[in-house]
Amino acid sequence: MKMERRDFLSKAAIASAATLFSTNSLLSATYPAKEKLGIALVGLGYYSTDLLAPALQLTEKAYLAGIVTGTPSKAETWKKKYNIPEKNIYNYQNFDQIANNPDIDVVYVVLPPSMHREFVVRAAKAGKHVFCEKPMAPSVADCEAMIKACADNKVKLAIGYRCQHDPNIQAYMQVAKEQKFGKVKMVTSAAGYFDGRTNHWKQNKALGGGVMGDMGVYALQGARLATGEEPISVIAQASTTRPEIYKEVEETMMFLLEFPSGARASCQTSFGINMNYLQVNYEKGWLKMEPQSGYNGNKGSMSDGTLINFTIKSQQAKQMDEDCMAIMAGTNLIAPGEEGLRDIRVVEAIYKSVQTGRLVKI
Repeated sequence: MKMERRDFLSKAAIASAATLFSTNSLLSATYPAKEKLGIALVGLGYYSTDLLAPALQLTEKAYLAGIVTGTPSKAETWKKKYNIPEKNIYNYQNFDQIANNPDIDVVYVVLPPSMHREFVVRAAKAGKHVFCEKPMAPSVADCEAMIKACADNKVKLAIGYRCQHDPNIQAYMQVAKEQKFGKVKMVTSAAGYFDGRTNHWKQNKALGGGVMGDMGVYALQGARLATGEEPISVIAQASTTRPEIYKEVEETMMFLLEFPSGARASCQTSFGINMNYLQVNYEKGWLKMEPQSGYNGNKGSMSDGTLINFTIKSQQAKQMDEDCMAIMAGTNLIAPGEEGLRDIRVVEAIYKSVQTGRLVKI
């Protein structure tokens, strides 16, 4: 099968997109149509600082318009580095005033998972479209509330699944869709790294920590996207080799998934082991990816000799551009809130399996 790369960034013609409306601003009806949407980053930790902000210097349909931070020194640094107007800088207390700022079209929530629901709901009520980092939230109830808030306020909600915007991942998704090698029989999916930190939100249960909701989502997505199905049951086991650090949450999770077609998936994820690969065995062939969910360099091969090795300048830039184009064009998002919910529904089942020691139906 010959795979052709779809370059949405160069082919999309969105300049004539319709005017965006803020439900909470009387002036919204007079806003002119935009060629670029203004994004405000909420939370200025590593991911915003080292990845999203640099990616926003590469985007064609989005730009860094504002920031939200609880640290004045960070606000000053970002203001100078990115020439951000003072009026576009907010803290967590005055965040809701963002409703009156026409410079900001999208709020990107990049906070610990325990804070996602609050700020997604507040952004939606402010009439702003929302991008939310993964994991979407600690619970299904949180995810459903976030989806409802965005629907009620007529704004879009996209989850930051950068990998689903990567043509390398889209390539193996297409194999499942076309059944090039027949039905999927077995998937092995792993995602993990050694985290040397000892006092981070990822080790704090109250903040939404634990490997399953973080790196575990990549292992889970590998299985879901490779089969093109949603799992119907799971059995899981959690463990840690560093109990002095992982006191409240798991360091490593292993889980077995069953899919409606009969396909099975063996998945592993860890904050103590470096691993990132995917293998799919079909009725009449196989596919391998390594790495399968890196920030760049994802690549693979198939049993018929087909190589998967597309070049991409920045996953995050492509993700934000494509999500902004969907907003402007009024088309479907690649990874809407419902996609995040699907993962968290399985994550909850995995934790239930760990607690009960039994197979859990999903």
